[in-house]
Amino acid sequence: MATRKQIVAGNWKMNGSKELLSQMSETLNSESFQADVIIFPPAMLIEQAVEKGLTVGTQSVSEYKEGAYTGEIQASLASSLGATYTLVGHSERRALYGESDEVVANKFAHAQEQGLTPILCVGETEEERESEQTEEVVARQINAVIEKLGIAALANSVIAYEPVWAIGTGKTASPEQAQAVHKFIRNLLSEQDEQIAKTLRLLYGGSVNEKNSELLFAQEDIDGGLIGGASLKPENFLSICKSAKG
Repeated sequence: MATRKQIVAGNWKMNGSKELLSQMSETLNSESFQADVIIFPPAMLIEQAVEKGLTVGTQSVSEYKEGAYTGEIQASLASSLGATYTLVGHSERRALYGESDEVVANKFAHAQEQGLTPILCVGETEEERESEQTEEVVARQINAVIEKLGIAALANSVIAYEPVWAIGTGKTASPEQAQAVHKFIRNLLSEQDEQIAKTLRLLYGGSVNEKNSELLFAQEDIDGGLIGGASLKPENFLSICKSAKG
């Protein structure tokens, strides 16, 4: 099995402040980790987070290079401020803002063009899981990117599996449930490119916390996590970071 360095990514969503950023940077900068640690603060804090020595991503980017798109996040500007990653297709963007698979694929492509590494978020709703559609949904969301850009584009990306029913609900997929979907994703990719399938980092997201992260991250095909609420508490986030391996 290929050696894949794990990632712990903290998605602050529409939360946080300059004060929290200072606390988080002090906590993280005082430690060393085996994993890559990335913070996704609100866009207005990207530059300050970079200045504090953190690896930073933006929570979303526009699919367009520039223009009359009030309120959108310009990928080239985020990159120029020091962001190196971006989330693409987070379930909240899909559900609340109507981002289709096509829009997500466009954002993925544009992010890469502007030098950002996309973290493609995929996952099923509770209704879809109960209808045994998990694999169908996840495959559709991944294939939308592959059909637009080709499998090679995934070499410079990350995929985060986030079952929608586990995001912010306190429910968490069991390590076995999460591993099963991650293995499915890796097998799906291996049908087109075995090397990419072996080396692509796959993250789990959905109510990950300091109590369950070690078991989740120990699964064969899980290479870290995309953390929501727990990433707003420096000490809890620190514990999660320490549970990840190189």
